[in-house]
Amino acid sequence: MRAIERHGTDVGMDEIAAEAGVSKPVLYRHFADQNELYVAVAERATQMIIEHLVPTITLDDGTPNERIRAMIDAYLGQIERHPRLYRFLVGRSFADGPLDVDPLTTNETLVATRLARLLGDHMRAYGLDSGSAEPWAYALVGAVQTAGAWWMQRQTMSRAALTEYLARIVWYSVDGVLRAGGVEVDPDQPIRLPQLRAL
Repeated sequence: MRAIERHGTDVGMDEIAAEAGVSKPVLYRHFADQNELYVAVAERATQMIIEHLVPTITLDDGTPNERIRAMIDAYLGQIERHPRLYRFLVGRSFADGPLDVDPLTTNETLVATRLARLLGDHMRAYGLDSGSAEPWAYALVGAVQTAGAWWMQRQTMSRAALTEYLARIVWYSVDGVLRAGGVEVDPDQPIRLPQLRAL
């Protein structure tokens, strides 16, 4: 990861071995090929994102707007802090063949699953059908990731501005689902959930 930060997305095995202070043959004793090394780097990088993101999903206090902004900003903050690593991962050009496991997809699944649980709990608490929580979560995660990829490529606005735009989109989505079920929530007041109904 230090070699990627130093040399960029075109980093090679020679630069990685040098950064690690070993020869290339020694590096290949630890990783069978470039795919295996790419997966290891991707798993560590996605773990870093999860470590910053999950606490914002499981946060119990704050207003809906504050919580939404915290989630989005945690993700954007991580990719902004490590732009070369981010481009290395999403470009996938380092991997020299098809991947058996795609760590980026695994990351998306972990985040979407936790978000679906949060959405489902809130929907059930308000007496709404929670069947849509999982596809809704994947849609929201996909929207933020795609907007983040656009932002990293274009850099035409600040992180704060993008966070604000995305937070608005996410809130309108949440508000629309709630209103369709006859529920109105003030996004600038902490949520006091009704007691969860027994299943």
